[in-house]
Amino acid sequence: MPRSLAPHPAHDELLRRWADTVRQAAGESPEAGRYAHELLRRWAEPHRRYHTTDHLLAVLRRVDELAGHAEDLPAVRLAAWFHDAYYLPDRSTNEERSARLAELALPELDVDPSRTAEVARLVRLTVTHDPAPGDRNGEALCDADLAVLAAEPDTYAAYTAAVREEYGFVPDEAFREGRAAVLRQLLELPGLFRTPYGAEQWEAAARRNMTAELERLGG
Repeated sequence: MPRSLAPHPAHDELLRRWADTVRQAAGESPEAGRYAHELLRRWAEPHRRYHTTDHLLAVLRRVDELAGHAEDLPAVRLAAWFHDAYYLPDRSTNEERSARLAELALPELDVDPSRTAEVARLVRLTVTHDPAPGDRNGEALCDADLAVLAAEPDTYAAYTAAVREEYGFVPDEAFREGRAAVLRQLLELPGLFRTPYGAEQWEAAARRNMTAELERLGG
């Protein structure tokens, strides 16, 4: 087992979740364990500050909350595992490369072609977090990924600090301008969350957090 995996307190939970998801998606696969460790190695890369194993676990737990909304829950869970499998903060190709990894890996786990294509589609959807009306799988994944915006203030502050660390190579003024633009764009949307649960449970808190952050940024 790679040394970097053992210290994470949820390591065993994540391995169990992965095995259960692969079993639901494709049945027993002799390759499941190998891919679990490879994915967890990627999520634990030292340059990550927010897009870490903790983020993966948080998204998976939010998917649990939205399980009744998804039409293909195993596909949504697999997409959560792959959605930031590649992550370099100075690249714009992370989602595409993550989707391609899913397209290569899932057939080796005996996931059928239609579900593999759906997982890759969902991963690519996290570029915009803008699922089409009626895209229940996309709504579930995107809401789970954005749920951090509705966190308690201390957790939200830790999230924004971690994002800033990931973009430590960007000068302060440029980061403030870019982050403020992202926040304004999100706040202008009629709804951040597309599932009924997300809209009811997370929308108001997320808007409060983002509005407060925007004010701190001077935006």
